[in-house]
Amino acid sequence: MDNPFLERAVSGVRALAPYVPGKPVSELQRELGISDIIKLASNENPLGPGPRAREAAIRACGDLGRYPDSNGHVLKAALSRRLCIAEECITLGNGSNDVLDFIIRTFAGPGDEVVYSQYAFAVYALSTQAQGATACIAPARDYGHDLIAMRALVRPHTRLVFIANPNNPTGTLVDAAALEAFIADLPPQVICVLDEAYTEYLRDPPFPDTMRWLARFPNLILVRTFSKIHGLAALRVGYAASSPLIAQLLNRVRQPFNVNTPALVIAAAAVDDDAHVAASALCNMRGLTELRAGVSALGLDYIPSWGNFLTIDLGREAQPVNRALLERGVIIRPLLNYGLPNHVRVTAGLQPENARFLGTLAAVLGQAEAAVADTARAAG
Repeated sequence: MDNPFLERAVSGVRALAPYVPGKPVSELQRELGISDIIKLASNENPLGPGPRAREAAIRACGDLGRYPDSNGHVLKAALSRRLCIAEECITLGNGSNDVLDFIIRTFAGPGDEVVYSQYAFAVYALSTQAQGATACIAPARDYGHDLIAMRALVRPHTRLVFIANPNNPTGTLVDAAALEAFIADLPPQVICVLDEAYTEYLRDPPFPDTMRWLARFPNLILVRTFSKIHGLAALRVGYAASSPLIAQLLNRVRQPFNVNTPALVIAAAAVDDDAHVAASALCNMRGLTELRAGVSALGLDYIPSWGNFLTIDLGREAQPVNRALLERGVIIRPLLNYGLPNHVRVTAGLQPENARFLGTLAAVLGQAEAAVADTARAAG
């Protein structure tokens, strides 16, 4: 249907395609009338919140008639102690998506350029276009960031450079020494944003603590989330760590009360739950091992991942396979919107979930191969 308000929208929004999230379980239940469903589409922690967060949730809803603390002091104080940075360096967001969006709204507009990689997180492109800024996309190397190609795109009108490390949706990781050198080589007026939603999964070998880089690089912003290893995806809590001067500007754009009271209380409790973080990292390591072995047994390729998911090359168009999996109650993420029509992204789940996905995928691919063979015989 034609939209009579289309021409009234700002130019960056008129051509914008909305972000497509992973399909919720409830939506598939409504569509197909099935109840036995597993979801491995959205990189959620299969263990959910830890015990400290669950305990905090009981007391977090004591006074819902009051607005939240817009400054988020309790959570900022917990993060400050944990990360050894000043509270003035922290900007809170309604998930890391919110933070990424208001970074772009703060620093980029018409005539400005934003650099990011091919196959990078979709929000960079969406927010850049909505602001009317110009996207400068560096071709990927081995599905990951090519820092040399990205540095070549930095020009006088460049305002921001985004690097997701590990990258979503491909799971690739930039070498720490190369990344540090890249940031050091940027012009001081160009802000580098490291999107570190999956950084807590970097256990073997451990990645350098990039928080220590903030003192050396005043043009650096680190973005992290409680949605992944902390298992708080439903609460939508993320944050940026930066110089206080950048944080002052981000807080001018940040909406007041953008993080609700239960989210602030529960996230603050989760900050120091080291046992849950360690258990989640171990669960993820086991899950990835199961997925890699199962995918290899099916003769499929995958992109080595440093996150909590595996991106698999099906060797054929992914959409029909995805639809067949959905009909059998298995939700994964096809990557056509990322320019990867043959790939799917699968979250590392619990052992029964991983086994069900692999078994269902094997059955679907077997049926697909049988259909091709039947077609070939009929044509012959």
